[in-house]
Amino acid sequence: MNVMDTYVGQGASERQIAARRPIAVWLLCVAALVALIVVVGGATRLTDSGLSITEWKPVTGAIPPLSQEVWEEEFSKYQQIPEYIRINRGMSLDEFKSIYWWEWGHRFLGRLIGLAFFVPFVIFVLTKRVERALLPHLGGMFVLGGMQGLLGWYMVMSGLTERVDVSQYRLAAHLGLAFFVFGYLVWAALPLWRRALPHAPGFKGRERQIVVLGGLIYLQIIAGAFVAGLDAGFTFNTWPLMDGDIFPRHLYPYSPFWVSLFEDVRTVQFNHRMLAYLIAVLVVVYWWRSRHDEGDLRRSGHLFLGALCVQIVLGVVTLLSVVQIHVALLHQLGAVMLLGAVLYHHDVERRAAV
Repeated sequence: MNVMDTYVGQGASERQIAARRPIAVWLLCVAALVALIVVVGGATRLTDSGLSITEWKPVTGAIPPLSQEVWEEEFSKYQQIPEYIRINRGMSLDEFKSIYWWEWGHRFLGRLIGLAFFVPFVIFVLTKRVERALLPHLGGMFVLGGMQGLLGWYMVMSGLTERVDVSQYRLAAHLGLAFFVFGYLVWAALPLWRRALPHAPGFKGRERQIVVLGGLIYLQIIAGAFVAGLDAGFTFNTWPLMDGDIFPRHLYPYSPFWVSLFEDVRTVQFNHRMLAYLIAVLVVVYWWRSRHDEGDLRRSGHLFLGALCVQIVLGVVTLLSVVQIHVALLHQLGAVMLLGAVLYHHDVERRAAV
């Protein structure tokens, strides 16, 4: 019995089953846009552009300044916030434009993603090509996308009154949700591509190991967000040592100690490194134990390990380059690719286990 025969009996029409692959393509295209906005968001952070737009206008904000008068009005608003007063006083209008375009582009991509999801979703639903089992997933993705927009503005708000940058906690939440949405889209699209339905991850055998590794990778992404939020990547730009030691001095200086996990630049970078080492060891051990796999399972395992190796190299080069923007953005893109690789390997493992 093939996959199509299996799901016809679950209430899906032939039209709906035939639509699974087009829906998968749509979701993967949206996931690609999410990957792009993650990279643009990283550039916005690295260029200190995130506070250049001081208002949230979901509809009218899609139109950039089109006249000198509007540009000066936007610049005047920026001149009222602490970042300009304490850091960028004396900035010219042309310099302001260079940071404004990064933030505007980031927000524009967010609007584009909303449209790229909503319009096909409505078309698929109205043409009755979305089966009942998929509706909660697709609806959940749409809600999460809306929440991401709100969370982005909530993050920006933290830097408009007293701080000269955004809260690292809100930045981590914003980036974490972006990666979660990306993962959700890919997780749902992969089985749909082979005309099956997405299922919750299992926790038996190797599938459980892959889920744990994926969870650690997601945790590492959040840890990286705190590195970015605190500019901790500029603290120790040597490798493998930090301040001449494997374990640098003055780690966990705050009381209670757990505050250091999120607010001390030394500790934040140290933990990001240590978690990377742990993930590397666990993935290599997993890969070695799976060395006798064949076919797609073997290839997806190699892809997973390869994506990890590339990401580790990019992380080291990012440090040694003192966070050069092009390297740092490749490192952020590498995180997206690594998460995609582990999701793909999980899907292949699930298929092999059926």
